[in-house]
Amino acid sequence: MSKLIKDFVADQPLLKKIIDLALDKKAEDIIVLDVRGLSSITDFMVICHGNSEPQVKAITDSIRKGTPHKPRYLEGYEKQNWVLIDYFDVMIHVFNHDQREYYSIDRLWADAPSKKISDE
Repeated sequence: MSKLIKDFVADQPLLKKIIDLALDKKAEDIIVLDVRGLSSITDFMVICHGNSEPQVKAITDSIRKGTPHKPRYLEGYEKQNWVLIDYFDVMIHVFNHDQREYYSIDRLWADAPSKKISDE
């Protein structure tokens, strides 16, 4: 994880853990949006995708089982097309590639400060 990203998540241990867990399962095109002040539902959104249903499931399971808290809400787990995991302060959207392109929710929050995460 780059120094810039470490600075972005330094005071957010849950966010850092979620990013690390997604990276462990080779999640692609990970973007973190800081929606504090723009949204009343969460502080950060993590958006990523997998290239197959098994990979989406692996990313989702890794996050659910690897974080110290049970998510408040989980939606879409049965179909593995778009899984939403809600941890109050952090909301994670795990898409399959085609669904992510179709819905393009990254653009809905274009005003939010964002960081692209890479495993470098």
